[in-house]
Amino acid sequence: MKNYKFILCYDGTRYKGWEHQPGIDNTIQGKMEYHLAQMTGGEIEVLGAGRTDAGVHAKGMVCNARFDTALTPEEITGYMNEHLPEDICVLETRIASDRFHARYNAVGKTYCYTCYVGLGKPVFNRKYVLTLEKRPDVEAMRKAAGYLVGKHDYRSFCGNKHMTKSTVRIVDSIEISERNGYINLTYHGTGFLQHMVRIMTGTLLEVGAGDRDPESIPELIEACDRSLAGFTAPARGLCLISVDYD
Repeated sequence: MKNYKFILCYDGTRYKGWEHQPGIDNTIQGKMEYHLAQMTGGEIEVLGAGRTDAGVHAKGMVCNARFDTALTPEEITGYMNEHLPEDICVLETRIASDRFHARYNAVGKTYCYTCYVGLGKPVFNRKYVLTLEKRPDVEAMRKAAGYLVGKHDYRSFCGNKHMTKSTVRIVDSIEISERNGYINLTYHGTGFLQHMVRIMTGTLLEVGAGDRDPESIPELIEACDRSLAGFTAPARGLCLISVDYD
């Protein structure tokens, strides 16, 4: 069997997230596995670089699967895009090394959370942004974001209350930019906990609204208490941009 690497983009609006679940077939992983099985005639396991939540989008999700086929990578891409739903697209298929694992070999990920504060309504982007009632203090948010960057125990920003594994992660950068009424919060790190980016975004938006001080962030990190952090920003504004490999 050959090991195939896929790069996908998808609109996560109507899906229950990446990971297939018992009794639920409306997941990205489930759709990939079903159509690869139809193509090859055998059961296929697709391994993703991460588990995007229900409603979260991706421009560069990476996954891999092992199977036998006479089709070329280009023909596999063509087959999958012909049969997958219109809101999932295989951007690239290539033969990877036998040891390649989309999750375990990943060394970094980039996520972007998008908010809208412009005039009117973002009619055509409404499924992909969080619309704010008023413009936040972006400079205060940037100051608070500076405290979040680094190697920390991010338990305060973990949505899994029963997490038993280490919650220490490295966040390399958080960039906050504004353009044409949109505010983009771009995160890069070695890996992220469940809901971590959405909780950090909610916390930074609370700073921007004046509900908490930027200087309170170090104490919040130290507390390792989810109840002290901000709200979990809605899934629709979050997109996985890319996954890094050596």
